[in-house]
Amino acid sequence: MTDTEKLGAHEVAAWLRRHPNFLQQFPDLASSLVVPRETGPAASLASYQLEVLREKNRELTRRLHELFANAQENERLSVRIHQLTLALMKQGSAMDTLRAMAASLEEDFAGDRVRIVLLRALPGVESAPWLDVIPAGDDRLAPFADFLAADEPLCGRLQPSKQGVLYGEEAGELQSTALFAVPGLAMVAVGSRDSNRFYPGMGTLFLRMMGEAFGAALSRYVD
Repeated sequence: MTDTEKLGAHEVAAWLRRHPNFLQQFPDLASSLVVPRETGPAASLASYQLEVLREKNRELTRRLHELFANAQENERLSVRIHQLTLALMKQGSAMDTLRAMAASLEEDFAGDRVRIVLLRALPGVESAPWLDVIPAGDDRLAPFADFLAADEPLCGRLQPSKQGVLYGEEAGELQSTALFAVPGLAMVAVGSRDSNRFYPGMGTLFLRMMGEAFGAALSRYVD
């Protein structure tokens, strides 16, 4: 028995990996090889390789579609942030600025509830279903101490203590929230009944941009 006949399958596979052009020298061998499929009959090596290439092409096409869809969504959000910034800066009062912000959140985030909590009183601000005023230092803000100190948007399911402050009697209905703060001025929340609408780890860049635009517009009315 020759040394070649003593080789095991692993040794043959390793040798072929080191010599990928081997079958070019022996085309008759390439045409006679069969490759088992997970389902169905065995296929020729050429057919198998073609199917592998087709599968890779399908996967690349799927990823390209995802990237294109994400790019379109990001472009749409960028346009809306620009439009929101212009709208906020055009308002002539604190109350009009708050209304413009609330309207944009309802339209762009497709949430079920919008809440703006002012951390200080502002001139001319009137009562509204989506608005509350809780001065800094109020005990009700204690659950948000870490959030306000970190100054980073949050997405996901909030603790019941936070839910209660933001949504009151409706707290139990809302399963996820996007929350951002304007340092020293406000907290802004969008709540959804869908637990997957806002989730930890989702991008928060646009939330930060909205917060900065809102803060710049609202600070004009701070005494």
